[in-house]
Amino acid sequence: MQRVRPESLTRRLVRDGAYVLPGLPIAIFGASLLLTLLAVSIAMAPLWVGALILPLTLVTASEFAELSRRRLQIWGAELAPVSYRPRDPGISGRLRPVADPRRWLDLVFEMILALPVRLVTFVVAVLWILTGPLGLTYFFWSRFIPGERGLIELLQLIEPALVPADELWQYVLDSTVFFIVGVVFLVTLPAVMRGLAALDALLATSLLGAGGRGRLIPLEHPRAHPLERTLSRAAVGRPGSRTQESTASFSAAAWSWIGVCFAAVVLFAVSWPLTTTVYGIHPALALVLTLAHCLALVLTQKFPWAGIGASVLVSAALMGATAETDAGIWPWPVTAMIIQCSLILVAALREPWYCAASGWAASALLTAAAIVMATPALPDGAVSTGIVFAAVGIGVAVLGSLTRQWILDADRLEVSERTSALQSRRSRELEERNRIARELHDVVAHSMSVISVQAATAQYRLSSITPEAQQEFEEIARSSRQALGEMRMLLGTLRSDEEVPTGPTPGLAEIYSLVETTRASGTPIRVSGLDVVEASSSVGLAAYRMVQEGLSNALRHAPSSTIEVSAELLGHDASDGERHLLIQVRNTAPPHPVSMPAPGAGLGLEGIRERVGAVGGTVETGETPDGGYYIRAAFPL
Repeated sequence: MQRVRPESLTRRLVRDGAYVLPGLPIAIFGASLLLTLLAVSIAMAPLWVGALILPLTLVTASEFAELSRRRLQIWGAELAPVSYRPRDPGISGRLRPVADPRRWLDLVFEMILALPVRLVTFVVAVLWILTGPLGLTYFFWSRFIPGERGLIELLQLIEPALVPADELWQYVLDSTVFFIVGVVFLVTLPAVMRGLAALDALLATSLLGAGGRGRLIPLEHPRAHPLERTLSRAAVGRPGSRTQESTASFSAAAWSWIGVCFAAVVLFAVSWPLTTTVYGIHPALALVLTLAHCLALVLTQKFPWAGIGASVLVSAALMGATAETDAGIWPWPVTAMIIQCSLILVAALREPWYCAASGWAASALLTAAAIVMATPALPDGAVSTGIVFAAVGIGVAVLGSLTRQWILDADRLEVSERTSALQSRRSRELEERNRIARELHDVVAHSMSVISVQAATAQYRLSSITPEAQQEFEEIARSSRQALGEMRMLLGTLRSDEEVPTGPTPGLAEIYSLVETTRASGTPIRVSGLDVVEASSSVGLAAYRMVQEGLSNALRHAPSSTIEVSAELLGHDASDGERHLLIQVRNTAPPHPVSMPAPGAGLGLEGIRERVGAVGGTVETGETPDGGYYIRAAFPL
């Protein structure tokens, strides 16, 4: 495969910027339009007009999501393909998008999630892009701005002794620092833009791909080879691969991430002010503790054990910070209790029961330790609060574990039903294959055995046979024995459901013996170029069968004609390294026209097309200018 050269730094920067910067205008327009349509559909719901506007809102959200997927593909990301429930004609068909979870996920992403992420990436990108040139040219434009220089004012507040006394040196110091800042921002601009684009793309691929699956093109190979991209897309639906994902519209992974993140944001917005006002601790400390507790909830979605450990540490710090207050609800503030129970529920849904049980046990032990340590001045209601948390926590853990077990049992039942259906289908297929094998054995194999016996005993049954005729009969007997051997292998394959061992398969080298056997019939055959290249066993077998069919066709449909078998290597000097083996079987026009076609005409050519197509080749057939016929096949090497 041709080596892919890394993309230039300038091209990569332009591509990342072209992905990040337009994201905010698109997100603002999409979110405002979708929010308006959703509000109108809810307001018009009593008049039944909203029932028609809501499907339009979901379809519009899917169109914006498709635009986001297209932007991701242009940028270089690969997404697992998604599908939507088809819309049938009529009123019921128009309303079907309302029951499609995939469209609701698109609506949540485009209306709620995309805007804040793209706002952050846009602001950071613009600041980084502008700071570099402004820092480099600060020495010029700063002279026209009245007032004290910003760096000089900062130094006077921190350490006045660092400020030069001369205004010229103040200007030099100020300009030098800003020049260095500008250089740093310009040098780090490609990495920052790549990080911002990857952040946006990571969220989009997780929520817009089927099953939350997607792949970002690595940094060193931003433009993958077209063949690699094709194989990557084909691997998405390959049975048994890790990238296999159903194109069904429902994405449980994406919805779970949305639910956990949404719950964390809501709990943080409620917990921070309540912790500050009710317990009277410093707003900055309350911000850090509640934010850490909510982030532990999000961490549990990906790493349950790490999330549980982080939540226990944060809870201990929160209990210590609120211990000096006179609030009756201690050691667990109400919001902290809700966050911890939510965390135990997520752990119960993600991991086996002992993970959630460990989280509950650690939290209960922490509660008991806090109550024991504060026993001399224990606040009123502390024991009751601890009992409530222990009861609610164990209930949540049991509920989550039972829900997880129910989901696993449902999945196992579905897998069992699918396996049973597969086994039934394979049983029916094996039955049909056995029937075909019996027919082949009773008809074809019996006839071939008779031909072999008659040819082998001809010299004993016919006293006046000539040596030339005897040689012909020996060739017929040898060919029939070879055909019987291949027939036995075919019958074994048909009768067995397992992969049976096979004998050596013929290849390019065996074409010479095939030609010699055919020449024994008296047909002149010319051979050229078959030793030009080595081929794989699959290509060699397909080429052998193609030549075999071509010779058989010429003998049946153009007796006494001249046959030419040729091989040629194409593309051996091509820069892309792609080579093809071109094999042609060509016969001249028969001296006497054949009036009746042989039985089964056309079936052999169809089989050859299937064989050659299976190895990635192509087949051409047609008449030659002199009235003959040719079969030409190109095999990739």
